[in-house]
Amino acid sequence: MKAAVYHQYGAPDVVSIQDIAKPVPSDNEILIKMYAAAVTSGDGRLRRADPFGVRLFFGLFKPRVHILGDGFSGVVEAVGKNVTKFKPGDHVFGTCGMKFGAHVEYKCLPENGVVAIKPEAASHEQAAAVHFGGATALFFLRKAGVRAGQKVLIYGASGAVGSAAVQIAKYLGAEVTGVCSTANLEMVKNLGADQVIDYTKQDLSTLAERYDVVYEAVGKMPLSRLLPITQAQGKVILGAAMLAETLRGAWASLTGKKKVISGVAIETPEILLELKKMMEAGRLNPFIDRQFPLDRIADVHAHVEGGRKRGNVVVVV
Repeated sequence: MKAAVYHQYGAPDVVSIQDIAKPVPSDNEILIKMYAAAVTSGDGRLRRADPFGVRLFFGLFKPRVHILGDGFSGVVEAVGKNVTKFKPGDHVFGTCGMKFGAHVEYKCLPENGVVAIKPEAASHEQAAAVHFGGATALFFLRKAGVRAGQKVLIYGASGAVGSAAVQIAKYLGAEVTGVCSTANLEMVKNLGADQVIDYTKQDLSTLAERYDVVYEAVGKMPLSRLLPITQAQGKVILGAAMLAETLRGAWASLTGKKKVISGVAIETPEILLELKKMMEAGRLNPFIDRQFPLDRIADVHAHVEGGRKRGNVVVVV
């Protein structure tokens, strides 16, 4: 079968299509024929080993994980003898988690993993795209306790996480302000944002409004500029913070009344089912920027880290 494989850290062209053995499901596994898989900023960070700390977990000198990709959608082709939740022919979606490996033609996963029956009305591309941004946004918005009537500002509202956060915050009943560039204003409005701010034309520090929750989804706005626009006892989510900004957030939480939330979003079957519920209700529709065939995987990586991506990018297998 075909797989997108890399054996060294580096630029997009270190990833290439190779033929590898088709997996066989064990007793508690399902074999999924992949139809679509997301390619995310996280894939790029692993491929580049950026930040350097990636090497401590995934290989100091060369990667131990050779196939990237987490979010996927496909069809169950075979099941192990002990599997009871799925059957051949089921259309499923989910994530491979921290073991990755979705950029392939076939993938085995445990039936009790983060995998569920795909929303019937969603395309495989939409189902593959929903998890990365959706699960991250839902995890942090829940952790911040977002509820009806609150005012939430989302910085980076046109990205994979931000575009999901806009829709999920609205689903939770919040009044949402999205922050993005001029080119993406209409997109963010169409996602359901109540107000949209163009960061190229308005300095956030000049805003008179104060927000109950400020969600920085892209790791580009320093905490020092987010705290002043947060309510006196509000919360700041640093959803893409590296170590230095995480430590600043921890210090701010210890020394002030405003709480700063960061860390790694936890993937669970329950979160996947909640995303499915939102999709089936028409309240969460992943924005797909571009689709590529799997054999153009290097081009996909280049596009994702090119700085112009909106929403999600998927490969069609």
